[in-house]
Formats: sequence, structure tokens, C-alpha cells
Amino acid sequence: MEKAQSSRRQPASPGAFVAFVRFVLCGGGVGVASSFGVAALASWVPWALANALVAVVSTLLATELHARFTFGAGQRATRRQHLQSAGSAVAAYAMTCVAMFVLQLLVAAPSAVLQQVVYLSASALAGVARFVVLRLVVFARKRSARTTTTTISGATVDPSALCRAA
Repeated sequence: MEKAQSSRRQPASPGAFVAFVRFVLCGGGVGVASSFGVAALASWVPWALANALVAVVSTLLATELHARFTFGAGQRATRRQHLQSAGSAVAAYAMTCVAMFVLQLLVAAPSAVLQQVVYLSASALAGVARFVVLRLVVFARKRSARTTTTTISGATVDPSALCRAA
């Protein structure tokens, strides 16, 4: 019976440090690949459009990786998680666009290497903010009543009831 119950439980959520390392590996890998994708597409279409297209594809891919691996859910991302993740990606997209716009204002003809450095730096800063949002909002696990109760001498006690009683 215990084995059947444990197979229904969600995998344990990793700690913040482990989740951040996984986030960097998954999100960073997708981000680096995206930077090359943006550079390649930007030779055919305007940079902002190339960035938007790559942002959509990379956000879908990264959200799936984060749902399955980074935050320990072990399953596909839900529609709600994709939408919330997309919201944080829009902010990251805006940040990379602003960074590239400022670069264009400051440097008349920036080299491809300088563009990559600016793009990846802006992406890294936005990535840290996204980690916080994804961990605390998008992939946060709700505690069920079952996990928040404690058994004391055979009686089940809900800790929140103790706080209300005090």
C-alpha cells in the first residue's frame, strides 16, 4: 500500500541552489543557442523580429525543460505555466531589445562579438529575474492539507489551526 501511495506523489522539489544550477544549465544552454539563432535570423529579417521569433521558440523549449527537470515536477508544463513563463519572457525580451538599442546608440557599427556580449549579458540579468519568478510563482508547489498536518500522540493536528487558536 505504501508503495502505491509513493508512486502517486510528485517528485521532491529540489533546493534553491540545485534548482538554480539546473536553471542555468537548461536556460543558459537554450539562451546561448538562441543568441546564435538571433544572429543568423537577423541577417534575413529585422533584429527585433528575429529576437521575437527566437524568444517564442526558446521560451517554449525552456519552459518544458524547467517543468520536467529544473524544478522537479517531472512532467510536462501546463498551459498556465506556459502562459506565466511567457510573461516573464516578455520582460526578458524587452530587456534584450533595450540593451541592443542602447548598444546601437553608443556604437555606430558594433562587431558581432560585441553584440553577442551585450545580448548574452542582458539575457543573463533577465535570466536571474526569471529564475525567481519561475521558482516562486510559476512552478511553486502548493502544500496540500495532508503535508501540512502533524500527528501528535495519534491525533492529527493542523499547524495553521494552532496559529488561529493562539
